[in-house]
Formats: sequence, structure tokens, C-alpha cells
Amino acid sequence: MQAVLLVLIPFAVAAGVSAFATPIAGRLARVLRVIDLPSERKVNRRQDIPLMGGLGVALGFFMGISIAILLGGDELGYQDHLEGLLLGGLLLALTGAVDDRFSLSPRAKFGAQIVAAALAIYFGFVIDHVRDPVTRTAWMLPDWAAWLATTLWIVGVTNAINLIDGLDGLATGVAAIIAITLTLICWQTDCILGVAIGSAFVGSLLGFLPFNFTPASIFLGDTGSLFIGFTLALLALEGYRQVDVLSFIVPILALAVPILDTGLSILRRLRRRTGIFLPDRLHIHHRLLETEGSQRSAVLSLYFLTACFCLIALSFTRIEGYLAILFLVAVALLTIRLLRNLGIFDGDKAGDAEEGAAEAHKEKAT
Repeated sequence: MQAVLLVLIPFAVAAGVSAFATPIAGRLARVLRVIDLPSERKVNRRQDIPLMGGLGVALGFFMGISIAILLGGDELGYQDHLEGLLLGGLLLALTGAVDDRFSLSPRAKFGAQIVAAALAIYFGFVIDHVRDPVTRTAWMLPDWAAWLATTLWIVGVTNAINLIDGLDGLATGVAAIIAITLTLICWQTDCILGVAIGSAFVGSLLGFLPFNFTPASIFLGDTGSLFIGFTLALLALEGYRQVDVLSFIVPILALAVPILDTGLSILRRLRRRTGIFLPDRLHIHHRLLETEGSQRSAVLSLYFLTACFCLIALSFTRIEGYLAILFLVAVALLTIRLLRNLGIFDGDKAGDAEEGAAEAHKEKAT
């Protein structure tokens, strides 16, 4: 009964606070003139949509976690992890808020992410081993490799969520589905702290989603996307610390959609010799928007795709040995086929067309 209350009460508190705080965050954003500016690179064409909706998500999460601490006490265990999560999350939420208002450089945001990752590592979030999928032998990583792997994971997932935040409700809903999955994994492995973090996080996301789903009345902004990405990365690490299956494959599968989108974006830009942080309209959600014809349909399609990967991740926790390897190969082949059907591998042609259109528009304007 105590465990159930530790899930339901933080969830309800986080959802309620997030839903209450989000309209206030929207009014604050309008007062400070933190408003989304439509451009050729963005899908949104509406004026006067406030950013900084992530403040509502963060506040709901912090309140939910506070309730979980009061309810759980010593049962939570590893409470020093919470310090790293809260400090790093607060740093990135503030960084995102400053960026929403003043447009920080990519280098400044990247530096803040490195500092947040260092805080998380200092307080115990570390990828410290890999596991042989057949013999199940765990191989411990040297400190430098563990710190490097953990930093790459945290920064990578944080930016992955930031990059998919391109349609109304997309990043929020995808993050909620992934968070539910990671929370279930923590539940399966008796990671009480992970369950408490996950339930509060899911509640804060679902409390915000009605305001963010198409047509959105408020956007997450970098305030929300950086905070959400960081929290998801650490929730995955909390479950990973307990999961005894093929090392880190389970959380990678759960986060497959944002990870794939980010990886393909980096490869596309390296192949075209453009800046890695240069925005474009060639992400998975842009392709789905072209094929589906509406934001709602594209977002719901990505919700479904994310849920499929999350179900695969949950089933993967029950598979061992060579069967797990075969299963993973099958998933990889099906994923490649899916991406080919979406036209993702035609990125160079689409990119050339996009550049040509931009140049034509620029010449016309001059």
C-alpha cells in the first residue's frame, strides 16, 4: 500500500501543480516578452505564443518529488541522487529560460549541459559497466571511461529532446510515454527512488500536455526541453543501475525515437558539411508532417511509434542470451525499413532542395 501511495500521490500533486502553474508561466512569459517568433525554419506560424512553459513542468516535478520524500523517507534510498537531479535540472531550466529570453549561443548551452552532467555524476549517476549479452559477465569501466560515457549519455539525451520539440505537444507527449516506460522498469527492479522520480515526472508532463497539445496555447521553450531531456536521461540511469539485462540496451530502446532523430541529424549535417547545431526542416517529425498533412496526425503517429519502441524495451527485459541478440537484430532491421519508408535516407536531396529554396527566397528579398 505504501508503494502505491508513493506513486499516486506524487503523480497527482505534480500533475495538479503543473496544470495550475502553466497558465501563470504563460502570463509571465508574455509580460517578459518571451514569445515564439515564427520563421521559415519553424512549423509554427501563429503569433504571440508564449515560451517558458517548462517552468510549469519543473515546478510540478519539484513539488511531486518533495511529497515523495515526505512520504518515502529512508525507503527511497540513494537520496543523494536526488540532489544531483534537482541541482542539474534547476541549472538547465534556468539556462533554458535565459535562452528563451535572450537567445544564448549553442556553446553556452552546451557548457551548461556539461556542468549539469558533472553535477549528476558527482552525486552518483554513473554508467560504470557493460555486460556480455551471452555470458552476462559484467565488465567494470575505468573512471575516465565511466565519466565520459555518462556525460555523453546525459548531454545526448538532453539535446535529443530539445531537437524533437518541433510540433505542438510532441516533446511533452513523447517524453511522457518514455517516462512511463522507464518508471515501469524501475518498478520491476524494485528501484523505489526511480519509481518516485518517474511518477512525479509523468504527472508534471501530463499536467502540462493539455496546454501544449495542438493547437498549443504555450510552448515548452528551451526552459522545458532541456529540463525534460536531462530528467529523462537521469531516470534512465536510475533504472539502468538496477537492470541486469544487456547492459544499456533497454533505456536506449525506450528513447529510440529522439536518439534516432538526433543521430540522423548529426550524420546529415556532417555529410553536408554544415554546422551540427544548424537548424533544418529534415527531422523525422517534419517528414511525418509532410506525409500526414497535419500536426495532430504527425504527433499522434510519433506517439504510437514511441509507444511501440517502449513496448519492445519492456519485453527486452524478459529476454536473455542469443535470443536477445536475434531480437535486437530484428528490431534494427525493422527500424531501418521504417526510416526508409519515411524517406529519411533521402535527406541529402531534401536538404539540397531546402537550401535552394532558401537561396531563392533570399535573392527575391534582396
